[in-house]
Amino acid sequence: MEQDTTGRGRGAELENEPVIEAAALEDVAASEDAASEVTSDIAALQTQLGEVTDRHMRLAADFDNYRKRVERDRVDQLNRAQSALVGRLLEVMDDFERFAQHADPGVSAQSLHEGVQLIERKFRQVLESAGLEAIDAENAPFDPEYMEAVASVAAESPDQDDTVSDVFQKGYRFNGTLIRPARVRVRKYEA
Repeated sequence: MEQDTTGRGRGAELENEPVIEAAALEDVAASEDAASEVTSDIAALQTQLGEVTDRHMRLAADFDNYRKRVERDRVDQLNRAQSALVGRLLEVMDDFERFAQHADPGVSAQSLHEGVQLIERKFRQVLESAGLEAIDAENAPFDPEYMEAVASVAAESPDQDDTVSDVFQKGYRFNGTLIRPARVRVRKYEA
């Protein structure tokens, strides 16, 4: 037998080679099975990701369509509500036109005044039926939420402190929302 540099015979080397090759082949086969399993897992995950992405894109598109539809419905509803109010105000406008066209120069100032008051009352009723509410500020306690103080005047007693003396311009709420604050003069007591 030939000796190699390690001192072992050549035959000893050949005996161990088939064992090493068989173990290496088993490792390669196992790693190929693992690689095949990982590859199939990756393919399954990619399929799931594609399905989830597709579902997400469809939901996003559905939500966008829903948002647009709700906005369009809101605008339509607002337009219908405004057109109903404008339709009721047209009757008042017609009254003004009739008043202006048929005003006789010989009519008394008292008659003209009564005609304007009737039209104003009708106009106010239309607006109130739509939800307009006047802020009653005369002699009321000053409320900065609904009133704007534009001047002050001396109060005669402490009981009158921070109460409204005069209303320069009426304030209004529409369905509970402040449209315009009442512009008032407030009494201030100074001892």
